Amino acid sequence: METSVQKNPALLKLDLYCRGIQIDASCTLADDGRPMLRTRAGLGSGLEVVLPGGLYTNIPVEEKFVAATPYRLHKERGGYVIRRDGEFVGAVTILPEPAFYQQKTSSGKRMSAIGVLQGTYLGVYPGKVCHYWEETPKVNCQFCSVGLNLGTKEAHEKTVEDVVETALAARRDVGITFVHFNTGYYEGDTYLDGLEPYIEAIKQRTGLLVGVQTPPHPDFKRYDRLRKLGVNNVSFCFELWNKECFEKYCPGKASHVGQKRYLDAIEYCAKVFDTANGEIVAGLEPVEDTLRAIDWITSAGAIPTVCVFRPLLGTVAEDLPPPKTEDMIPVFRRLYEACMEHALPVGIAPNVKVSIVLLPEECRYFLDDPDKYCWQEAKLWFVRKAFRAYFRAQLALRG
Repeated sequence: METSVQKNPALLKLDLYCRGIQIDASCTLADDGRPMLRTRAGLGSGLEVVLPGGLYTNIPVEEKFVAATPYRLHKERGGYVIRRDGEFVGAVTILPEPAFYQQKTSSGKRMSAIGVLQGTYLGVYPGKVCHYWEETPKVNCQFCSVGLNLGTKEAHEKTVEDVVETALAARRDVGITFVHFNTGYYEGDTYLDGLEPYIEAIKQRTGLLVGVQTPPHPDFKRYDRLRKLGVNNVSFCFELWNKECFEKYCPGKASHVGQKRYLDAIEYCAKVFDTANGEIVAGLEPVEDTLRAIDWITSAGAIPTVCVFRPLLGTVAEDLPPPKTEDMIPVFRRLYEACMEHALPVGIAPNVKVSIVLLPEECRYFLDDPDKYCWQEAKLWFVRKAFRAYFRAQLALRG
């Protein structure tokens, strides 16, 4: 594995997640960049940047641990560069604010309060705040900030028309291909009921790919209905494999749903949708448990989404340290290896570059032998080409 952040963009992306970056006085981000909007669960709270190699990332800027970072963003000769302890690392692109962010829907809401870009896709949280934030005492996940965001950074109420108009504007302005919906837990397991009108309208009126992330519904037949509505991807955030850590950091999920239902839903949906994901947080449990989670998710036919723990301001976990980069390298190396071993369709969707996590295909940079999976990668290239051609054809048919 290339161990220099100057030459390994995935290692740089990982190190920035773990260390964050400080902003030099030379920078003019208010004019050049997207606003730092902490929406949904809060993981996209930082600065949106494209690193060398075309890797999209969201770099922590405001969290407490950033005070000790060796990284600093500078503006030099009209462009932006990253330096580490003063040494040049690489030139980067600061993602500009898209035009639609300042536009308003027909109901008068600012579109950036309806949905935000996280990399190249549109993320939307259309429901009310997760019920775990409303209990007394609160039982929300200790690293989540959704209860701090709704009604401040993002609109409390989002109508179907608000979301469709925002998605159409995002497709027009920046060419999005994917809209991702997520909600928290609601009493009575009503989260899918609330999402279905949005999904149906987006599929019928935009033709875009749609992903859904909610707690697992107890009636798995509801996922067959989602598939009929046109949903392409579902993901389930069970967060932690270690059961003690799961109960400690996710008390609401542990008491109201339980880890088993998450795992059962992943197994079921991996057989139903184009892709299914199991989402976990790395850095809050022993690395060995995170590796076990990756192996289980891939054995079920799903793709792991591994988020590097980010101690967000205002959350219960804000004073915990982020993980060390060197501890995370084996996690992301195993992520790529396991996906290749199980021939999973990673990276097949067109123009989906995620800034808040390392994509499985980006983790190839962590291999000691980059040619180890050349045959699997060749087969995946054809799968990717076929899926993208099908998607373009579907859009063309819609005009």
